[in-house]
Amino acid sequence: MDPIMALAGLGVGIIVGLTGMGGGALMTPILVLLFGVHPVAAISSDLAASAIMKPFGGYVHARRGTVNWRLVLWLCAGSVPSAFLGVLLLRFFGSDESVQHGVKIALGAALLLAAGGMLLKAWTSRRNGDGPAAEITVKPLPTILIGVMGGIVVGLTSVGSGSLIIVALLALYPKLRANDLVGTDLIQAVPLVTAAALGHAFFGDLQLDIAGAVILGSIPGVLIGSRISSRAPGGLVRAALVIVLLASALKLFDLPTLVVGVVTGVAVLIAIGIGLTGRLRRPPSGPPAERKKVAAQA
Repeated sequence: MDPIMALAGLGVGIIVGLTGMGGGALMTPILVLLFGVHPVAAISSDLAASAIMKPFGGYVHARRGTVNWRLVLWLCAGSVPSAFLGVLLLRFFGSDESVQHGVKIALGAALLLAAGGMLLKAWTSRRNGDGPAAEITVKPLPTILIGVMGGIVVGLTSVGSGSLIIVALLALYPKLRANDLVGTDLIQAVPLVTAAALGHAFFGDLQLDIAGAVILGSIPGVLIGSRISSRAPGGLVRAALVIVLLASALKLFDLPTLVVGVVTGVAVLIAIGIGLTGRLRRPPSGPPAERKKVAAQA
């Protein structure tokens, strides 16, 4: 078992636990580009690892109450059967690189749009904060269609159980808090990636040694990330989501790793700068009399 591969699984697990996404968009390219794993084997191994990793993160969110169970139900109604269809389509097309490249480019564009949408939403609601969890009116048919779309793409590429479905949920349910978005997505992804992983295992694509190394690192990683995201302020989770959306999109566009790293690093520095600026501008907390006393002493 490769310890470096397990370490990569740890890093990806933290990102998945923190944001609910990034597993397929990050782990599959890592396995292919850094470890020389065949793309189909990388997809199946990543799905198997996700099927075991994501329940740990989902459990943390379920205990914290940051899961919308009705959304989970309707998403799974569409995604689980369509995940098997995605695997069948992959077998039908074989390892046609043009098909997979087209899917990844389209998904990368969707992730960039989602990142822009999250930034716009954060800008317009910055003064209001996240507030209490809003009541979400679940729309069954559109939610099932999101699950169907996500399931097919996951079966084909292993990408989308978090990233693509989070994009669609953001568009359909803009009032869903960032913490609830992550928790709901982690829970719905469990049966989805399990169905896709079983489909790949049935066709003999799964390599247990690769999946085992990724699982060994990703389980503690997703627990760490989930504990942070279930307790963290919505602004922090939202910033992490935007950064991972950006990094995943750039990687799906097949940009060099150095470019992705530099752009992501700049985005992290900008997020830190915005956070520090917000803290400096925030008025002192506490009762009005206490605030007046602080102002008088200044």
